[in-house]
Amino acid sequence: MATADAQQRLRERPIGATIFLTVVGYTLVLGTFLLDVPLYPELTNAQVNLLTHAIAVINTATTILLVAGWYWIRAGETGKHRVAMISGFALIMLFLVVYLIKVGGGGTKLFQGPDWAYYSYLVMLAIHIILSIVSVPVVLYALILGLTHTPAELRQTAHARVGRIAAGAWILSLVLGVVTYVLLNHVFTYEFSAMLVPLVPV
Repeated sequence: MATADAQQRLRERPIGATIFLTVVGYTLVLGTFLLDVPLYPELTNAQVNLLTHAIAVINTATTILLVAGWYWIRAGETGKHRVAMISGFALIMLFLVVYLIKVGGGGTKLFQGPDWAYYSYLVMLAIHIILSIVSVPVVLYALILGLTHTPAELRQTAHARVGRIAAGAWILSLVLGVVTYVLLNHVFTYEFSAMLVPLVPV
């Protein structure tokens, strides 16, 4: 009964729910960066490295699911599309948990490489972060519509239009996140820093 009531409220007020969940997500991330709240375990550099690699795996798997979901909806396979997108969102929630633990409990990695690589890395990282931030509300809105409406009902909503924007921004952000991970951890070198800074790679 409670679940049905919650779903009905989401169905009736998708924008309000989107705003609320977006604010919660932004607060968690900004609070981790800006406040010294003792919520996270202290991590060694080796543990930070392990979580960094785990995040890259999560992001790669999420990208595959989103691309598959995009393909399936274009092929008219709404059931597979739904499963792929919900699974992708579940992985992003896992990413958020792992990411916050990594940032809140450990240091950050500072890119060490030639200037041309450093600036290229920063540009890709900045685009990745900006897309990550702006895609949150559109992803949540598309997801809420998808979870609270039947496929027939969704044709009367903005789900398809918003979903295309959400998926495009989300996929590009994830791909750039994985590319910056490879550059930082496997192509060039890095230094550990105890400071929490806004431009933190995966």
